Amino acid sequence: MTAVAPTAADPVTALLHLESRARAAADLPALEFVAANETWQLVPYRQGLVFRRDALGRPALAAVSGLAALEGDTPFTLWAERLAAHLWSTGQPQALQRATAPADLQREWAEWLPAHALWLPLRSPRGETLGGLLYARDEPWSEASVAFLARLAEAYGHAAWALSRQDGIAEHARTWFKRHPRWWMAAAAVALALALLPVRMTVLAPAEVIALDAQAVSAPMDGVVKAFHVAPNQPVKQNALLFTLDDTSLAARRDVAAKALEVARADALLAAQKAFDNDRSRADLAVLQGRVKEREAELALLTQQLGRLEVRAPRGGIAVFGDPNDWIGRPVVTGERIAQLADPRDAGVLVWLAVADAINLEPGADIRLFLHVAPLSPLPARLTQTSYQSMLSPEGVAAYRIRGAFERPEAEARIGLKGTAKLYGERVPIAYIALRRPIAALREWTGW
Repeated sequence: MTAVAPTAADPVTALLHLESRARAAADLPALEFVAANETWQLVPYRQGLVFRRDALGRPALAAVSGLAALEGDTPFTLWAERLAAHLWSTGQPQALQRATAPADLQREWAEWLPAHALWLPLRSPRGETLGGLLYARDEPWSEASVAFLARLAEAYGHAAWALSRQDGIAEHARTWFKRHPRWWMAAAAVALALALLPVRMTVLAPAEVIALDAQAVSAPMDGVVKAFHVAPNQPVKQNALLFTLDDTSLAARRDVAAKALEVARADALLAAQKAFDNDRSRADLAVLQGRVKEREAELALLTQQLGRLEVRAPRGGIAVFGDPNDWIGRPVVTGERIAQLADPRDAGVLVWLAVADAINLEPGADIRLFLHVAPLSPLPARLTQTSYQSMLSPEGVAAYRIRGAFERPEAEARIGLKGTAKLYGERVPIAYIALRRPIAALREWTGW
């Protein structure tokens, strides 16, 4: 229920009513609104300002009479906070005028406030300054008005202290530590010991199961992929047909070369027959025989290239490649890798460690791989190789390539599975792990 303001001009009744309103405030903004706008019922004034202590212990303007909300750093706000900072250390109510204010505040006083002002500090039961009230009007302040407002400021201060306190547990803990400083020192010693406790640095990074010694199967020549004869991740034997390149162009060139060879042989035979009685034909015979050998070599080369269009497995293993539909009809160049042959018994882990998460890793460092298909059964591995320079990962992040070998063959470690790897570095204090990222961010921001 909302309290009703008294209608009688009785200051005692108004004081009791405002104290009741202060106790009924649900939060600090509600209390500040009462202090700025409803205190007028006790003593008339033209302008009321309420200041709150910020996180740095400085006065911050929180409420102004007649305003529902405050804007940011306006000239009035900055000037009012400078005036409050000048009065902040005052422990008692203080009446002031424009003439008694500091010189740097007098110049703008007439623009922002009436001639007479009254400063009332808001203090907690322990004597801490929680804020302040500044009331201004055109008439001087009487002693009775100051006394009533000082009494009301005590009620406002107690209400502000009650509303600004932390939860009861924290308040009791703070009070208990103040009464028992030795326990506080013991707690600080325990916290310091825990901060210096050495633990191993760890970092998480995306990873996948790969073949450590996979053999690449590349395009033997320029061409277009015609067909795949195996499925992805299919076990194949040695000399098994993997894929073929399109033979349309080479077959046509071989047919043309075969016809050209027949013509060259016919010309050479005709010249040989005429060479018995024709000196000119005898001279052309050597040229025509050389042309025959050239056509034969060209036909042999094209025949050999046609035989290379069928790409077979150089050894047994698992054919590792992407979707065949992504390759069929695609032009390839000589040496372009199309597939890999991997030995399932030679599986390892490939980790993409982002540059921002990099830690010092030594050869043989522990790696635990948590596969997406079995997140509760980590696979142990040992670091065997790391890249010297960073490169872009498949996700487009600058990262280091880290390879590791499983400590023992794992049936679950099927090539192509993905997961998250946990890498273990050197031992460092817990405080270093907690402060490593903030310090790095601070250095990036400040340039130290």
